[in-house]
Amino acid sequence: MIKFYKNRKIFFAISLIVIMAGVISLIINGVDLSIQFKGGAIIKYSYTGEIDSKMAEKKVSEILNRSTEVQLTEDLITHSKKIVLNLSGNSGLEAGEQERLDKALKDEFPESNLTLAESNVVEPFIGKRFLTNGMIAIALTSLFIILYVRFRFKRISGMSAGVIGLIALLHDVMIVFFAFVILKMPINDSFIAVTLTIIGYSINDTIVIYDRIRENQPYFEKKSFEELVDTSINQTLSRSLKTSITTSISILIVYILAYAYNIDSIKTFSLPMLVGIISGCYSSVCIAGPMLVMWHNKNQTLTL
Repeated sequence: MIKFYKNRKIFFAISLIVIMAGVISLIINGVDLSIQFKGGAIIKYSYTGEIDSKMAEKKVSEILNRSTEVQLTEDLITHSKKIVLNLSGNSGLEAGEQERLDKALKDEFPESNLTLAESNVVEPFIGKRFLTNGMIAIALTSLFIILYVRFRFKRISGMSAGVIGLIALLHDVMIVFFAFVILKMPINDSFIAVTLTIIGYSINDTIVIYDRIRENQPYFEKKSFEELVDTSINQTLSRSLKTSITTSISILIVYILAYAYNIDSIKTFSLPMLVGIISGCYSSVCIAGPMLVMWHNKNQTLTL
């Protein structure tokens, strides 16, 4: 049997190292908000042949000194191709910047017959409101989870179980956020979608463990709470691992296909999602259980 509580310092240290790596990356790279939240300009060019999106992204960033996302699209019926440039910033492109951009792209891809198809300015107001509402949704979801666990698991100190469940969720949200930062992915609507999905996934895993603790409690009245929690986690460990592995494989396949077909919107969702699934399983098994024992032991000491 794995002694999760006994090895809690190792588990906590692993999480701390990952979080510190994220903090260092945040200090070095900063947070890159996408055009959806920051505003900017969307420029579309029609083209023929092939274009390297990474090379185009690098070239545009050098010319305009702005955060840039590049997407390649193709109409399934007409097979016409377009390159879409999402330029984050507080304004659109001035005439001089547009001319420099045209010249740089046409010099870089002379055989692609690049033609300006569309140019739009994106106001940040709607994006900021969406980001704010998304963060409110995350906060309300966390609050309702605490209330649910509080009343659902009264027999194992529901309030402490709810608070610790929330701490595990905050751990997962931070890991997902730092995944975006470390991988240099812009914070966009995928971040909100991944975060809400991982919150539901992670708390479900934690509740399965809580439920087993509650079921085992009558049989461990003469044994320590530490042994009760360790036994319950070991009994549900196989289920947690199998669920995480099968889900991870599915998400990994989605990412591989998105990478193969260069679908950026799917890549920015699936890769952080994969990280979040691993983190959710880890926090439920290695963080929530040991912290519940720590809370219980502290209360017992205060009572004595």
